[in-house]
Formats: sequence, structure tokens, C-alpha cells
Amino acid sequence: MAPKTPPYVVVVPARYASTRLPGKPLLPIGGVSMIRRVAMRAASAGAAQVVVATDDARVAAEMHGCQGDILVCMTSPDHASGTDRIAEVASHYGWPEATVVVNLQGDEPFAPAAGIRAVVDTLAGDDAPMATLATPIADAEEFFNPNVVKVVRGGNGRALYFTRAPAPWARDALAKDRHVLPPGVPFLRHIGIYAYRAGFLRRLAALPRTPLEQAESLEQLRALEHGHAISVNLTPEPFPAGIDTPDDLARAERWLQGQGGAV
Repeated sequence: MAPKTPPYVVVVPARYASTRLPGKPLLPIGGVSMIRRVAMRAASAGAAQVVVATDDARVAAEMHGCQGDILVCMTSPDHASGTDRIAEVASHYGWPEATVVVNLQGDEPFAPAAGIRAVVDTLAGDDAPMATLATPIADAEEFFNPNVVKVVRGGNGRALYFTRAPAPWARDALAKDRHVLPPGVPFLRHIGIYAYRAGFLRRLAALPRTPLEQAESLEQLRALEHGHAISVNLTPEPFPAGIDTPDDLARAERWLQGQGGAV
């Protein structure tokens, strides 16, 4: 019998002023706003507490009357990343150092409950201070898309690097054909979900931003550049890609229609 998932809280950082998709948290998918879908997914996964962390009153207003025990925490507009915003939430609620905190990004409206629990289990099963998930990349178009974040992991299951560039680079195979991914190479798409304990979260947010973090615009690189390990596990269920662009939004609508419109 698999061990029981330990108690955890979920924080959903939601910034209104997205550069690639303005007003992203409030954009409707199948008639329901993106932020509401994410928060409801988190609540359905069994989290002890779900908090939407935002700096915008419009996002806060959208959560009024949402089903489930979902809180809203107003945070500073000056945070450079979701991690920094969530650290403010952890301090606001005074969560103890050992509290397991899941960072479920506000553009993951179809996150499966099993995936949310899996990232908690990954953290609990490793002594790395931080955990995340990945899924195999299916085709070359996805591999070469800079909006798809790739993760390269070592044999110990820990992240070597995260990047928007196509990686790992299968030199010989891709020199011949860039339309088909060669078999046997672990091409992985990073999934925008993290788990850490509140104590490490606060320490991570206090660290200075790093050159690679800023160059790639990937907050998880701050942990790697400062020498902290990140455990990476494969998601147990399909995790539809997050939404960053208008094309992603259209794809999400099509995916939802294929699921019969279920939240």
C-alpha cells in the first residue's frame, strides 16, 4: 500500500498584468475564469487550505462566492516571481517551518488532483528541499517551442537544468532531422508546480535573483544557482500544458470541449 500523502496547503499566485496574456487570471475557459478553475482543482485534490495570492482587486473579487474553502491573500505588487509572492503568504499566515506548501501556478487550470498530490509525495520521499513534476515531450513542435519549459534531470531524479531552449540536444539525430524527436532520449516538459516546506520557501525568497533566473525568466533556477537540489518526478496522470499565449487559450478551449466541459 502506498504511503498516505502528508497534509499540505496550496497557494495559487495570480498576477493580473501578464505580459504575454494580459488579464490572464480572469480569462474565461468554458465560461469559468482561469483562476477559479485552478483554485477549484486545488481544493478538490484534498489540500488542507487553498489560498489565491494576488496583487489585484479584480482577481480577489473574482474569487468571491467560489465553491470550497478558498482564501484570498492580497500581496505586494513588487514580487519578481510566484515564489516570492507565496513566501509573503506563508509569513502572513504564520505557517510553521515544516508546513508543506504547494505552488500551483495560476495558469494550470486542468491540473489533475493526482498530480498535485504527487508533487507532495515527491518532496516527502526525498531530502531535496524542493520538488516538481515533468512529463515526456511528445513531438518536435513542442520541443522547439520556447513557451514550453524543458527540464533535464540526472539519474538520481534531481534537476540538472531548466530551460526554454530545446534540451537535451540530440546532436547527431537532430542534425539530420528536426521534425521528429529521436527515440531513447529523455525529453521532458516541466510542469509548473512545486512543493517545499515553508521554512525553505522563506529562505529561497530571501535569496538574491540570479543571472540565469533572469535570463530564462524561470524562478526555479534561483534554487539551482544557489546550490539547492530540486527533485523531479513524472506526473502520474496527463497534465495539460499551462496557458501563456492566446494560442494556448484556444487549445485549452478545444481540450475542455473534448472532456465534455468538465471543470
